[in-house]
Amino acid sequence: MECNTSRWNLMWVVNQDRCDQYGICGAYGSCDSNRIVECECLRGFEPKTPSDWNLRDWSGGCVRRRSLDCDGKGDGFIRLERVKLPDTSRSWVEPGLSLEACKEECLKNCSCTAYASAYISEGNPGCLMWNGNLVDLKVISDGEQDIYTRVAASELVDTLTPIQSVRDGETLISAGEKFVLGFFSPDNYKNRYVGIWYNKIPNQTIVWTANRENPVRNSSGILTIKGGNLVLLDGGDNNNIILWSTNVSSSTMANNSSARLTDSGNLVLKDGQQRTSWESFDYPTNTYLPRMKLGFKKRTGLNRILTSWKSADDPAPGEFSLGLDPRGVPQYFLRMGSERIWRSGPWNGQRLIGVPLMNRYSVFSWSYVTNDDEIYLMYDGKNSSITARYVLDRSGLLQRLIWNDNTSRWNLMSVATQDRCDQYGNCGAYGSCDSSRVVECECLRGFEPKAPSDWNLRDWSGGCVRRRSLDCDGKGDGFIRLERVKLPDTSRSWVEPDLSLEACKEECLKNCSCTAYASAYISEGNPGCLMWNGDLVDLKVISDGEQDIYTRVAASELDGSTIGNSGGLQGKKKLLVTILTIIPGLFLFVLCGYCWWRKAKGCEMNEKRAIVLNGNDIEENGKGLELPLFNVSVIAAATNNFAESNLLGKGGFGFVYKGQLLNGQEIAVKRLSQNSSQGIEEFKNEITLIAKLQHRNLVRLLGYGINGQEKILIYEYMRNKSLDSLIFDQTTSAMLDWRKRFRIIGGIARGILYLHEDSRLRIIHRDLKVSNILLDDDMNARISDFGMARIFGQDQAQANTNRVVGTYGYMSPEYAMHGRFSVKSDAFSFGVILLEIISGKRNNYCSDCCSMNLIGHVWEKWKEGKALEVVDSSMNMSSSESEVLRCIQVGLLCVQEKAKDRPNMSSVIFMLDNETMMLSPQQPAFYFGKGNCSDRQHVSTNGIVSCSINDVTMTKMEAR
Repeated sequence: MECNTSRWNLMWVVNQDRCDQYGICGAYGSCDSNRIVECECLRGFEPKTPSDWNLRDWSGGCVRRRSLDCDGKGDGFIRLERVKLPDTSRSWVEPGLSLEACKEECLKNCSCTAYASAYISEGNPGCLMWNGNLVDLKVISDGEQDIYTRVAASELVDTLTPIQSVRDGETLISAGEKFVLGFFSPDNYKNRYVGIWYNKIPNQTIVWTANRENPVRNSSGILTIKGGNLVLLDGGDNNNIILWSTNVSSSTMANNSSARLTDSGNLVLKDGQQRTSWESFDYPTNTYLPRMKLGFKKRTGLNRILTSWKSADDPAPGEFSLGLDPRGVPQYFLRMGSERIWRSGPWNGQRLIGVPLMNRYSVFSWSYVTNDDEIYLMYDGKNSSITARYVLDRSGLLQRLIWNDNTSRWNLMSVATQDRCDQYGNCGAYGSCDSSRVVECECLRGFEPKAPSDWNLRDWSGGCVRRRSLDCDGKGDGFIRLERVKLPDTSRSWVEPDLSLEACKEECLKNCSCTAYASAYISEGNPGCLMWNGDLVDLKVISDGEQDIYTRVAASELDGSTIGNSGGLQGKKKLLVTILTIIPGLFLFVLCGYCWWRKAKGCEMNEKRAIVLNGNDIEENGKGLELPLFNVSVIAAATNNFAESNLLGKGGFGFVYKGQLLNGQEIAVKRLSQNSSQGIEEFKNEITLIAKLQHRNLVRLLGYGINGQEKILIYEYMRNKSLDSLIFDQTTSAMLDWRKRFRIIGGIARGILYLHEDSRLRIIHRDLKVSNILLDDDMNARISDFGMARIFGQDQAQANTNRVVGTYGYMSPEYAMHGRFSVKSDAFSFGVILLEIISGKRNNYCSDCCSMNLIGHVWEKWKEGKALEVVDSSMNMSSSESEVLRCIQVGLLCVQEKAKDRPNMSSVIFMLDNETMMLSPQQPAFYFGKGNCSDRQHVSTNGIVSCSINDVTMTKMEAR
């Protein structure tokens, strides 16, 4: 009743259209008011009385084309989306069953004709099953429930022929039931598109879209074959207008064409002679699937390019694209419009040069093919149980994703653009970019900034120019070597596959337009010769890179050792070689005489004397670091002269301060104690080691400072402090729910794996603990404090030391007691950290029943089948119990007594990310069973019970 008009306003009626008339389409018929002919039979059924249907009398309904088979050969189900479920007079509900269990239950009963979710609320959907004919089924454009209709196995085909069609709500399913083709709507969007998605992944993940730019405005779409082409028709008021077509040449045998959806997700159209005339893999959208070719067909000019979606609810082509540039030596470019924003680099025999993470995961195998017909890159999974994809998202990120069945979500494994140096041409021509430097860009040796004023403003796009012109008249140029790089843009380069590196140099010297050369391949055998003609653009230094480049410069820029074999320089070169041969011998003679004199005088070096360092000492330990050496006065100014208000923390080696450079960058400054020789060793080690490492889960060293005995390290500032400041504080631990903790655990594991296996050096950290795990702005874990780390040879399994350093509680037994350390020592420390993250308790924690420490407490609960009782009470696990249990099991495997029983970090990551059978953990180290805690219990000043008062730590920081 509306007061102003004194009348009743009609708001709604029950029967809104003809499809609301009960049973209008009869048994097994569906009604859709958006269709010109409202009624049609469900897939697998046909009109019972075709003559009546021709007269638009559908009340007789439909019958099966093929009888059900209940003798073990199997039936199946066809899904109809967004419907008003049929009459439930002959149906029943099993409230405790999941949808998958509902399917199995229906298959056991031959009289069961269909099933659906009983409820649309969150949680268990329940199971609704029908016994008898399906009557009064209506398609609703904004419906929320689907129905699965039982049909004979022979109806479950993956192929479409000219006499068939796929209507909105119907689907094609690949033979192995891996992919589905049908109509879909993006989130919160009513437009309809034909697409392909994963069949058994709960969250609909679209991998291909046909009509990206021409959606169907309602549910009247029809996909069929006409004239040898796949066509999408608008069957509504637009009188079957064509919205999309494959547009291949028609064939004389067009009526025998067919389209098949394969288990790889490829929709393949074949002509009457069964020759492939079109396939969806040749026209990708935003997803790169296994066995899909990403590249260029030379004969037709077809370039298979990924293009992002326009937005989350609009699959139309967005502004980002990824495709092969076949000019010069082929490489892939990520573009925003026509602007190049990222470059893969060429194939070097094992991977794309600019994608160092490409072959670090053994779950993929890659192949790069170039022949007279095409150039393409393709990958495949080594394990068929792993579902993986690459996606170019709408923000321009190329992501590698793997499906995790345990968490029912996609795990992000890597992105193409890791840092600013991945931005195309960031440093301009003849500039090199290194993300480990405070100022990323610098000119190559022999070059200088083209516009110095722009470089002072950190605008390096103008690049660099030669200081001295090349000399090509016989007096000779030469080359300067830059190690471990992503080779520059190869659009103006060429390969001579049969030349050695020395022959490559000679060939480049003959051609004055040749500006650089490098090995073309890193595989064993002939490296091939890659030469550049023109400016060198987009050159990036990679800490664990595998290729070097030789840049051509004028002879006057060189010393004798780098001059080319030209003209009048040969005599000087021979003289220089002679001098360099004599000097070492003379030096050795003088050194021997000096040592004899020292011995005769009986002088001994005082081992406890003060040690004074300078920049040269550091350079001798780490050749080619290119790590900025800061003036101590600049660092003092950045920290307000090391003011107490800037102090972040202190430890055995000194103090940590917060600072800010003149450019506004926040830094953490570690000022080492002047009286600690141990601090000196840590200082040298950290500079020479961490400067060579680059990974998203390692803290970044920005520079160092030395002034006499003053030793300073400069790091990026971590705003979210160290991990221990959060998980052991009852007021802040609630900030870390299980999802955040699990991501932190994964980040730590990936950082350690990089140290052990993926970096150019093989490194054992030796001091992993929660206080050495820092958290960046996005709560990503960053491993810090490499002062105790040691470099291993690639084939070295173990090392010994007489000086055991680290933190008790995190040390493995073989290291703490015998000084033996290996990758399994770090695995032990990781296991302790993992259990601390899950429980929110330190390893020296003692439970009421006193199992000695946290490891023992968790072990006791694990044996009792009560492992979840150790979980931090402040943490919301939601539905992640199985994932938490898996992490506890991994933690216990890592802290086993014997090193050989512990998993390596690659196995740890696989176990964390996948539901897989794991070994049962054995008794952990430092476990002595339950006992009376009174003999060893210690109560700290804050009231926390500890089974040990040894809380030794080398460095303690809140943030840096």
